[in-house]
Amino acid sequence: MNLTTKHRLAGKGVYAVTDGPRDDLFAAVEAALAGGARILQYRDKTTDASRRLAEASELSSICARYDAIFIVNDDVALAARVGAGVHLGAEDGDIAAARATLGPDAIVGVSCYDSIQRGRDMAAAGADYIAFGAFFPSPTKPNARRAPLDVLRQAAALGLPLVAIGGITVDNAHLLVDAGANYVAVVSAIFSADDIQTATRRFADIFDTTHGFSA
Repeated sequence: MNLTTKHRLAGKGVYAVTDGPRDDLFAAVEAALAGGARILQYRDKTTDASRRLAEASELSSICARYDAIFIVNDDVALAARVGAGVHLGAEDGDIAAARATLGPDAIVGVSCYDSIQRGRDMAAAGADYIAFGAFFPSPTKPNARRAPLDVLRQAAALGLPLVAIGGITVDNAHLLVDAGANYVAVVSAIFSADDIQTATRRFADIFDTTHGFSA
């Protein structure tokens, strides 16, 4: 079981997010983790429950080998079966219900989009991290509403790890880190890269070299 507990969110770094089925999923994820990703989110919106369970189980084991945090997108029941944390969007259920299923030590993260008020509400409800975005045009969610950099600065007062997502590249990630993001969540710029390990390492290097801590 991947011990995805909230104290492991300390620090900063790369939060890699998968995007749907792919034949080389396990190799792609291992490359991202080898490149320095500290958190992996399994995001698969299909309804193939048996495949998703098999994949999530294997990804949990891979993350454990790399001492990385494993998060399942949206699906609390699946997260419980594989010992993962969960990431919830606005329509994916509430934190209390997720906590009741996953236990007090599991990580429960939430999307707050462009809303500092939602960030405050989710912090009060017991979120372990809050995510904002999209900050830049996103190939994964081209119609996502845009968030201003200032929402990260405002959210610093909430005292939780902050995740930035949406159109993040190695050329703009530093803007988010400078504004207060603890983690940059990256989909396409990692998993669509020809060399996933090198692409991830370039993001991790932003934290290593510019901000003086390990990814």
